[in-house]
Amino acid sequence: MVAQLETPSLNSTDSLPYPVEGLVQVFTSSHRNFFTSVMSQALRIAGQGTPVLVVQFLKGGIRQGHDRPIQMGKNLDWIRCNLPRCIDTPHLDESETQALQDLWQYTQQIVSASKYSLVVLDELSLAINFGLIPEAEVLEFLANRPPHVDIILTGPEMPKSLLEVADQITEIRRTHRP
Repeated sequence: MVAQLETPSLNSTDSLPYPVEGLVQVFTSSHRNFFTSVMSQALRIAGQGTPVLVVQFLKGGIRQGHDRPIQMGKNLDWIRCNLPRCIDTPHLDESETQALQDLWQYTQQIVSASKYSLVVLDELSLAINFGLIPEAEVLEFLANRPPHVDIILTGPEMPKSLLEVADQITEIRRTHRP
């Protein structure tokens, strides 16, 4: 016989004798093929009952804006920029710039509302390096997020200022051994 206990306060920190602070984690690499590791972590945490949001700033192609999230299971929402293509250049037309800004504004609002305990901001460093999202806004966002929210930032060439506020930095490197 298998029994499952209902634990409605599974993710609540109200009953703990100490405050729980969310972490800022950075996953960075010179190449762009480590999203699987981050996504598996997000899926594992969501599977344990924690609400998770994955935001892909530079991915498009499937008309999946913030108003049409893909729901993976009960606890993981996945949103992309509402664009017909992926962003691979800092040169965007007006509608593409607006779609990216809409996604960034939505991300800030939903995190402030404390709906999610883990938020993955995929390829945020590229959006910053392309000049599409101001670095100062990201730093302010991280400083002002609800204290219990964990943030994972991904992307190559992570700005030094983001590395300095990170609680954990994971640098993925390729090695070739015979």
